[in-house]
Amino acid sequence: MAVLKGYPLIWCGLSDAELDASSSSLAPILGFGRSKSVRFCRGRRTNLGLLFGSCEKWRLWTPFKAMEETDTTSGLAEHNLTAGCVDNGVTSGNIPHQMSTNGKASNIVWHHCSVEKHDREELLQQKGCVVWITGLSGSGKSTLACALSRSLHSLGKLTYVLDGDNLRHGLNHDLSFEANDRAENIRRIGEVAKLFADAGIICIASLISPYRKDRDTCRALLPEGDFIEVFMDVPLQICEARDPKGLYKLARAGKIKGFTGIDDPYECPLNCEIVLQQKPGICTSPCEMAKEVISYLDDHGYLRA
Repeated sequence: MAVLKGYPLIWCGLSDAELDASSSSLAPILGFGRSKSVRFCRGRRTNLGLLFGSCEKWRLWTPFKAMEETDTTSGLAEHNLTAGCVDNGVTSGNIPHQMSTNGKASNIVWHHCSVEKHDREELLQQKGCVVWITGLSGSGKSTLACALSRSLHSLGKLTYVLDGDNLRHGLNHDLSFEANDRAENIRRIGEVAKLFADAGIICIASLISPYRKDRDTCRALLPEGDFIEVFMDVPLQICEARDPKGLYKLARAGKIKGFTGIDDPYECPLNCEIVLQQKPGICTSPCEMAKEVISYLDDHGYLRA
């Protein structure tokens, strides 16, 4: 049993006898008087207090002070007790609905929630953002993403990796590698990454994303500073020598068309936040590169609320 200042005292029971036995003697001692028995399946805020629970009988006791100020206990039945635990004002009509049209979707309304991004960030003790790792196939994007996720996890930070190939197994399985589908692939991933960042999570997106326009479109989805572009600046000859998936060999043989770096361009970032260079004869470990990204996140306040 809990007593909330300014709200009625509520007991829960399966029968009137059980309610009366447990509540009648104690309520007056705590400064509560006059009761009313009600039955409902869900609750919401009323002018008499907060009601919440499952399908049971409740005994509501009104504070003496409230009885002096108003005599509206009979008005309880007039309130909707099935709309949800707490009325945030939208369902009761206090906030007008604003219909909008977005793309092919019309007559849609953005529904606001009382728990916002900063609340989630406070809970997680970090700030949500998107670390967008871009570069040629074989440049080490996925390897860095996993190393970064592991390092942040060891620091107690919540991350999620959006890998380009992984997403084509599910969300984007209906998209090809032609220009229009590639743009749609990036758009979808950008929208998903935005949701993760809004959840307070450090989202690590790892995909070639060869065109500046598409990357800039994703950047524009987030607040200033929350899109952190990491360019894996690795020369084509090194990526092709690695060829971990055998894709360069297939592209050179003409078995893959439109392969980035061979017969389709890669547009290097012009103003990215982090550049990780890989030069011939110098091998920087994934953990070392992850530390550089973590240092940026720490310096810019993303590792604390």
